[in-house]
Amino acid sequence: MTVIGNLPAHALWLHFVVVLAPLTALLEIVCGLWPPARRGQLLWLTLVLAGVTMVLTPITINAGEWLYDLRVKPSPILREHAERGGAMVYFSAALLVVAIGLVVLRLVERRTEKRRTASRVITAVIVLAVGISSMIQIYRIGDAGAQSVWGGEIARLKKANGS
Repeated sequence: MTVIGNLPAHALWLHFVVVLAPLTALLEIVCGLWPPARRGQLLWLTLVLAGVTMVLTPITINAGEWLYDLRVKPSPILREHAERGGAMVYFSAALLVVAIGLVVLRLVERRTEKRRTASRVITAVIVLAVGISSMIQIYRIGDAGAQSVWGGEIARLKKANGS
């Protein structure tokens, strides 16, 4: 899907990923660091959001590649945006793996009430690493994308309007 209602599909899909990936990362951090959060519905919401993010990321990337291919000579910042965006599928996959891991951890915790400090520390390190890196990657992709579209346009408009 490359065009939706005469708009490039990428411009629409990316907003889902921009919201869902950081939200999923944040929820995974909460579920990973705070055991009571794993016991309720928040864990299942996190798993569903991770799955939706994993599905929407390649769709968004494909729509972006279609736009990129329309350019005869893509600018360096657009090439950077495309490279960073292409890597997002790995971050989305990591979010899904962590969400599945948190569900497995919850199932193990239901079977035993033993406190397992090592598993909690490992869980904390993994959810923080994946969550924070995913949020940083989304920011980096978005920044390069905004620069490729808007670049010096705001400064040019201000200058043209005498602001």
